[in-house]
Amino acid sequence: MMPVDNHTFYAPITFILTGLPGTEESNIWITIPFCLMYIAALFGNSLLLFIIGTERSLHEPMYLFLSMLATDDLVLSTTTVPKMLAVFWFRAREISFDACLTQMFFIHVSFIAESAILVAMAFDRYVAICDPLRYTTVLTKPVIGKIGLAVVTRSFCLIFPVVFLVKRLKFCRTNLLPHTYCEYMAISRLACDNVTVNLWYGVAMAVLAIGLDAMLIAVSYGLILKAIFQLPSKGARVKALRTCGSHVCVILMFYTPSFFSSFAHRFGHIIPGYILILLANLYVLIPPMLNPIIYGVTTKEILKCMLKVFYRCWSKSLMLQ
Repeated sequence: MMPVDNHTFYAPITFILTGLPGTEESNIWITIPFCLMYIAALFGNSLLLFIIGTERSLHEPMYLFLSMLATDDLVLSTTTVPKMLAVFWFRAREISFDACLTQMFFIHVSFIAESAILVAMAFDRYVAICDPLRYTTVLTKPVIGKIGLAVVTRSFCLIFPVVFLVKRLKFCRTNLLPHTYCEYMAISRLACDNVTVNLWYGVAMAVLAIGLDAMLIAVSYGLILKAIFQLPSKGARVKALRTCGSHVCVILMFYTPSFFSSFAHRFGHIIPGYILILLANLYVLIPPMLNPIIYGVTTKEILKCMLKVFYRCWSKSLMLQ
């Protein structure tokens, strides 16, 4: 802790990440599943990218969007988990102010980008089901490239001002950051300045990005369901619903914790702080871990390619023995 007077402002050189206060004795047991989930996320998303990149049959809009999602999940988990594990395992709690801002920037950029990618995937399913004859002409590779560029640009433009909103703050109490990674409002709450602007900008981001994206996805799926139930045969309806199943699971897994987290923070005086921090850690681990599993199990084309890759590796290992 930095021994400074409550009325003395200073520019923090480092922050001290406290981890999960009150759970020091069980830290090792908490971090083992965290580590396993991170390894699973790295392996699953890397395998997904490898399969989509090497299999020409998967160079279609749906799988290109899926590769964007896998890349974003790798960035999100890798930005947070290694430092989190270092805090728990090696007591490496110090993080420089600039490094903290960099981590905060990439965490929130990844979060906003994932929301936008889910919107793009909903649009992909809308065109595939509601206007299948124009699917290949609407979602061409140049169009998908422009959508990817728009996702990155929007995320950057929304989060870049956050860096300056934090840098302008003055600190006078402590440099102890009650979290396992550098989260925007956790840093802002340490300041002695009025953080109303920071608070309202955070609300505006949530509404304009996450809230608007959720509305667009809901509208897309409303139109998709309308088109599906107008199909003449039950078999065609079931087939159309199956093509959306994995995407719906990923959407629920992303937005449900997001809204729950917002609700929990609003009633943070009731819920213990370590529970909120634990939920925040699971939020950056569970979707990156489960997304490739959901698509790998529910999408026949990806499952076939995965089995082909494992068969090749197994055959080569037998030949070397």
